[in-house]
Amino acid sequence: MDHSGGMQANIQASLGGRYAIALFDLANERGALGAVESSLAKLGEAIAQSSDFRALITNPMLSRAQAGKAVDAVAASLGLDSLTRDFLGVVSANHRLAELPAMARAFKLLAADQRGEVDAEVVSARPLSSGQVTALKAKLKTRVGRDVTLTQKTDPEILGGLIVKIGSQMIDSSIRTRLNTLALAMKG
Repeated sequence: MDHSGGMQANIQASLGGRYAIALFDLANERGALGAVESSLAKLGEAIAQSSDFRALITNPMLSRAQAGKAVDAVAASLGLDSLTRDFLGVVSANHRLAELPAMARAFKLLAADQRGEVDAEVVSARPLSSGQVTALKAKLKTRVGRDVTLTQKTDPEILGGLIVKIGSQMIDSSIRTRLNTLALAMKG
């Protein structure tokens, strides 16, 4: 697969990106993109939710054998597909487990790009309703000219409004930012 395009070149510039591209190409050849993407999403959730798992993947003191056994046990408990499990074995053997979050993000970008989608991260003060999500996707599609996949996060500290990140572009319409801007303007 040609990875000379702008986004792929940026992904390939990082260590995690190179691993993600190798996995993406292999998954694409085997017709397993959906299964691998789903497995990497489960893995990402496990990393985000488990401080023990985060400690495991960032522990430089674990031997390759110990790290491999531990990661294989986690992969089995999460029900990851065989290609992802094999990939985790290679990553573990190469002492690159700390790069897993970056690898998963890069893979997600590659898969979305192949589907003609762009990924957007949306931060709101409280969860968006399904109607709000649909309307936001439509507006963002009009703006970027591609289908948009939303990753939603909540942060009550923004008070209201939205912060939307699409690639390197950020649209911050949060009330917190507006109040900060107003306070700076009033200081003169």
